[in-house]
Formats: sequence, C-alpha cells, structure tokens
Amino acid sequence: MSVKILVANRGEIALRIIRAVQELGHTAVAVFETPDNDALHIRAADEAVWLGDGPRCDYLNIDKVVAAAQKVGATAVHPGYGFLAENPKFAKACEDAGLIFIGPKSEVIEQLGNKVVAREIMAKAGIPMVPGTENLLAGDEGVAEALAFADRYGYPIMLKATSGGGGRGIRRIENNEEMVASIPLARSEARAAFNDDRVYLEKVVLTPKHVEVQIIADNYGKVVHLGTRDCSIQRRNQKLVEIAPSLIKDQALLDKICETAVVAAQASNYTNAGTVEFLLDKDMNFYFMEINTRIQVEHTVSEMITGIDIVRTQIKLALGKKLVFGQEDVHLRGHAVEMRINAEDPLNNFMPEGGKTVSVYRSPGGYGVRLDGFVYQGYKIPEVYDSLLVKLTVAGYSWNETVDRLRRCLTNFVIAGPKTTIPFYLNLVDEPDFRNGDFDTSYLETHPQLFTYSTEDSEVDKMAKLIAEIHYRQENPYAI
Repeated sequence: MSVKILVANRGEIALRIIRAVQELGHTAVAVFETPDNDALHIRAADEAVWLGDGPRCDYLNIDKVVAAAQKVGATAVHPGYGFLAENPKFAKACEDAGLIFIGPKSEVIEQLGNKVVAREIMAKAGIPMVPGTENLLAGDEGVAEALAFADRYGYPIMLKATSGGGGRGIRRIENNEEMVASIPLARSEARAAFNDDRVYLEKVVLTPKHVEVQIIADNYGKVVHLGTRDCSIQRRNQKLVEIAPSLIKDQALLDKICETAVVAAQASNYTNAGTVEFLLDKDMNFYFMEINTRIQVEHTVSEMITGIDIVRTQIKLALGKKLVFGQEDVHLRGHAVEMRINAEDPLNNFMPEGGKTVSVYRSPGGYGVRLDGFVYQGYKIPEVYDSLLVKLTVAGYSWNETVDRLRRCLTNFVIAGPKTTIPFYLNLVDEPDFRNGDFDTSYLETHPQLFTYSTEDSEVDKMAKLIAEIHYRQENPYAI
C-alpha cells in the first residue's frame, strides 16, 4: 500500500530519503525554508511544503513540521540527521499526532539522548565505559564535584553537555582553573544549544580511535549489526573521513565490539537504524561512548560494503515490516571510504564558505563511486546551514585499491567558486599513515603537513573551469 512520507530535513540527506521513499512506491513530501527556495530536494519530491522564512528556526519548529505533515495527509515522518532528528519531543509530537516516526520510540531517544542515563543503561548491561560522573549539581556544589573527580582520575577531562551531540557542547579541561571557569560557560552554551544546561564529566581517553557500529533492529526483537566504521579523522570533534570496515587487524576485537553494540541496542530496547559509538585506547581497550538515534552521515560506507539499503530498511521497519535478513546474511565485502566535500577553507581553520556561488561543478564517476549531494552549477550556498556540499563514497576490493580510486576521484572533482576540502583530501590520500591505516583522533594535529598545499589550479583545471564558465554564462546571461 502506498503512503505519504514527509521528509523533515534538507540537503543531501533529504534527497537520499526522498529517493528511497519513491523507490518503495510511496509519495515523498519535502519541507523547506525561504533560503532553500532553489534546493534540489524540493524539485525531487512529489510535493513540497513551505515552512517559513527561517533560517533554521522553521526546520526546528516542531509544531510547523507536524502541521505540514497533517496538512498533506502524511502517514509517516523521516527526520534524517541533524535538526529535529534526535529530539524526543519531536518524535513524541509525531506519535501523538498519529504519525509514524521513522526511528526509535520517543522514550528511547530521550533516554539515550541523556548521556548520563545512557551510561546507566550500559553499566547495567555490563558494557565497558570511560570513568565519568552523573549530572553535576548546580552552582558551587557542582564545581566541587568536578574538582573531586579530577583529583581522583587526573586531567585531561572532557566536560560535556548532557543533551549534546554532533561535536557540540564539548570542552577539554586541562587543570583546576579551567574547570572552575568552564563549567558556567558550558552550562550557558548547553542551554542555548539544547535548552538544557546540565553537564557531566568523562575522563579523556588519550589519542583514541573512534570506532562505531551500524545496528538495525525491527519491532519484533531482532537486532543485526552491519560491521564497524572508523571515524577517527575529525576536526573540532566532527567527522571528516569515514571508513568501513575499521582497518584494525584484530578481527576478534572487532567481532567483540560488534557483539557489544548489539547488546547495547537490546539493553535500550532500540528499534530502527542507529549507531553505537566506541573509543579505543592505545592498548585496544574499548569503551562505550554513545548511541546515535538516527541515520548517520556516514551510513553510505556501510551500504557499500554490505549491499544493504539502510534508509529503505528504516522505512520498511517503521511501517511494521520484519527484518528480512539475519546476522548470518550480512557479509562485509572490500573497503569503502567517505569524504565530506565541504564548502570550507582548511587553511583557515575550516572556515565555512557560505554565500558563494558554485560557478563550475564537475563530479567524478566510474566503478565503485557514489555521490550523495545537492549542489549544482549555479547554486548559491546558503550562509545559514551546514557547509556540506556532497559526500564522495568510494569502494574497492582492497584498501589500497580504494585509496587509489579515491585519489583519482578527488583529482577529477572540480568545484569552482567556494573553497572546499578537496585540496586538503588530495594531500591526505598520499600521506603514509593514512595509507597504512594508522590514525586516531589526533591525526590532524600530528600531521600539520596536510595543511601545506597550493591553492593554484592546474592548467587542466583552469581550462575545465573556463570552458564550464563560458557554458554557464551562455545559459545564464544575466547571472551575477
């Protein structure tokens, strides 16, 4: 039976979901704010609903999004990632309005979104965790708690927002003076970002690897994992490069991590797609970090090595279907890597390049290459949203083959107008430690040579851009 599904997001993930909805024979409804008037997800959807002028506030307005779904007669809502995706109040509002929320239940999102409660659930399940505190008490009592924890475990310590996520609401503390000064600031930031000023502490795992597990669970008690991903290469606690499976050579360890992720999902009564994240220390001890209760940006690499369409599966499970595959049916083939092509200047601390127009866009292709994006020639990048333009995902039989293919794709990728992360990635793919799979979350700090490159185009790129610019001007004579 065909149903109507509202996609409560924008950009590449909205396009990704819309395509899956349409492949299943359902009707896809887009939503948009005024800065996204020219966005591709509006054109791709079967219907579109304007939410308001924004920016961002309408995508984040629960009442408006639910009202839009009711207005068009939607049966279900897919939140994508970011915006309202991990907001339990949004999931609950959908449930109360008789809409199917494509994700876990609202109470599960609420429990796992509270990092302290999530730690308690995992502790009861016997899952290893980094030493940490409960929510700190208010005022001077909370500061005293924090200093006592630091005295016991030593610095550095991470100060985290209880409702944080996506790299936000995190501060690394090195001494008592920083702790005393940072707690009120962190509370203020958390209140502004998440409307929740609670914070807690975790001991820092020095130079860890960031390894996560994609899990999928139906409503009938079946939980399956799709292997590991390594997301250690990050800037400002946000991922830049994602690899599947992890390049750690200890398969028994990876199997144990995957089994632990399944236990974590079962312990939290998880349903639909999610990601269990772990940190690995230099001695290869692993610790639970969090469960992301949504589709991840990097889901593409898991799809490439398993052949399983995660978004399609999300929709089917939310509509009451059972998982049609078991753990014995999941086979990891080869390697895949995803790079986020962002409109940012890596030489200027990854400063966003919003407000600029993409005057030339030439994408790579070929065997084992996948592009998830929403940018096109002539597209003016809004200044008010995330800087992601397109995700480049490449797969190969071996790691070396995958990296060779990745280099070729990056070389063939031309985006003129904004500065992008492409030149930085071209430096990265030939760096020996990256080639050898030897990296952790300190990789960018310990490899400053990655930020030494020329911003001048090659003669071939200059010619390609000139030709493309001429064609664009011919087709758009009044373009600025």
